[in-house]
Amino acid sequence: MGQRKKGNNRNSDKELVYTTDPAGFNPFKDLAGNLEEKGETDFEHPIRIRLEKKGRGGKVVSLVQGLESCNCDRTEIAKKLKTHCGTGGSDKDGEVIIQGDHRDKILAFLKKEGFKNVKKSGG
Repeated sequence: MGQRKKGNNRNSDKELVYTTDPAGFNPFKDLAGNLEEKGETDFEHPIRIRLEKKGRGGKVVSLVQGLESCNCDRTEIAKKLKTHCGTGGSDKDGEVIIQGDHRDKILAFLKKEGFKNVKKSGG
């Protein structure tokens, strides 16, 4: 009865803890190094634009990810994008959500604003 299975060698004093907090513990922050040492500016961070329709009742939205890593006003960019695309949207959980498939318009707008590493993501 007191035997353990072969692959079940867990230590009781070690626990694996997960967090969904974006400002939480990042074990890779020391590996990335300082951005100023690499010569990256705020507008060189990778920004990805993808299309999503899961969990939205079949409606399509364009998601802009990666704006949280640059020191820019995400709410102001979201407002400008909504005006430029002529549609609604929001700024939630570090993503800018634009209603409809406006990936090409968003890509052109962000490049015009000075963001360098902007690409469409997904299929």
